[in-house]
Amino acid sequence: MARHLITSAIPYINGIKHLGNLVGSQLPADLFARYQRGRGHEVMFLCATDEHGTPAELAAAKAGKPVAEYCAEMHGVQSAIADGFGLSFDHFGRSSSPQNQKLTQHFAGKLFEAGLIEEVVEKQVYSKADGRFLPDRYIEGTCPNCGYEKARGDQCENCTKQLDPTDLIDPRSAISGSTDLEVRETRHLYLRQSQMRDRLEAWIDSKSDWPILTTSIAKKWLNDGDGLQDRGITRDLDWGIPVKRGEEDWPGMEGKVFYVWFDAPIEYIACAAEWAEAHGKPAAAWERWWRTDKGADDVRYTQFMGKDNVPFHTLSFPATILGSGEPWKLVDYIKSFNYLNYDGGQFSTSQGRGVFMDQALDILPADYWRWWLLSHAPESSDAEFTWENFQQSVNKDLADVLGNFVSRVTKFCRSRFSEEVPAGGQTGPREAALIEELTTRIRAYETHMEAMEVRKSAAALRAIWVAGNEYLQEAAPWAIFKTDPDTAAAQIRFSLNLIRLYAVLSAPFIPDAADRLLTALNCDDRDWPEDVPSALSALAPGHGFTVPDVLFAKITDEQREDWQIRFAGVRG
Repeated sequence: MARHLITSAIPYINGIKHLGNLVGSQLPADLFARYQRGRGHEVMFLCATDEHGTPAELAAAKAGKPVAEYCAEMHGVQSAIADGFGLSFDHFGRSSSPQNQKLTQHFAGKLFEAGLIEEVVEKQVYSKADGRFLPDRYIEGTCPNCGYEKARGDQCENCTKQLDPTDLIDPRSAISGSTDLEVRETRHLYLRQSQMRDRLEAWIDSKSDWPILTTSIAKKWLNDGDGLQDRGITRDLDWGIPVKRGEEDWPGMEGKVFYVWFDAPIEYIACAAEWAEAHGKPAAAWERWWRTDKGADDVRYTQFMGKDNVPFHTLSFPATILGSGEPWKLVDYIKSFNYLNYDGGQFSTSQGRGVFMDQALDILPADYWRWWLLSHAPESSDAEFTWENFQQSVNKDLADVLGNFVSRVTKFCRSRFSEEVPAGGQTGPREAALIEELTTRIRAYETHMEAMEVRKSAAALRAIWVAGNEYLQEAAPWAIFKTDPDTAAAQIRFSLNLIRLYAVLSAPFIPDAADRLLTALNCDDRDWPEDVPSALSALAPGHGFTVPDVLFAKITDEQREDWQIRFAGVRG
């Protein structure tokens, strides 16, 4: 039994995410976690909300709530939506947790001892009207690169160029709108990432199996003059983790907090500590996943993220881990994704363009979305969501192929043999040929899943469903029954076992539907089909079942047209 540590990129706390965010990290991570559990392996699947930084403070201010209250509320909202999509986290934590505070301060102390943190006097924008420094998104202005008038102090949303607040033209406070600003000196801590370049390059070069997307982004940042630079890890903010060296105060850093990019990745580790506390377990229970001196040397650690998160996970977070000089587990494999675009344009959180996770669950069950998103995952290039494609995929793959097979088999059995697996007859050459085909196809499905080839895995699973439909059409038990009911009984018994097999194989993609099928079959056996002939005789004659309700309803043209209009503009 292997051990798999799996983390999904941590979603930011300010608001509900859209489907592009979902397919870029959390959903494929859940697919992999469910698959590995299904194969009998031990899995620790972790995610959390990223709760610090200026966006959290600004979102809380806009909502008229204290930032701690806002973050607690939004964590509950995001957790509930994750449950709605069937994301099987072992723990969904919070970067504002006491565990993350302790670990972040611990890492800062170790990095300081290693000579990798230095104090820097820098110039920042100060608002006289607000009586405070304006880091990052607390300041807006005109982008010096493209002229966009609503650029933020950390990045221009229009041209994506990274900025410092002092770069902006005609800057103004995002809090009060005041232009009564001046540049003042302030002291901050910088992580000397540049000192880690050789170690990071050697580590990245050792990952010959990483996806091209991950490696190319990592090396571009590593070798780009603007990439691996020393980077500030503190901010003049009220909300965040107080700056300390372990448990000791940091002279000169009073009133400052660690910058969100520094503490957020450390939450991956802290999340496991939160899990241990929530379940009444000792520290050793989570340390065996994260410390190689406590048993994590045999753990396979996989991260899932969108391509915009790759630089932090291949350079900055590893610099923290390696620089600490302690035996922490480093990631083994990073599965990165391109962007999912929306119906001829882009998803936009600020403009409310596209389908957001809560809205998706309001109009259709999670499995409809899970299937489309995973079968169209933006792996080798950006992908695009269109309502026409979504309708076609749901109707053909889920309703016509899988759902139709289940309906035909169970309803025919009920009408001719009752709601029990029928006895009588023997399977023959046709069934033997299908078993051989399915064995080959299932092994291919496993290969793609192990390699985290999401689209290929979906295609392989669909081919397995199609094989059953073709068998049923050729066998035609409804016609055979008239002259040879025993042979028809054998064919239906075989087909009912196919439904059980499909449920087990499909559970990583469409877990709710899989559960419904196994419940209808009155079956608790979820064993993976290591031996296909045995798997296709698991339901014995006389085993009772019920005909399930419609597994997947087709999407009508009227529904599709309504949704196209509803999600084209700003959220109401």
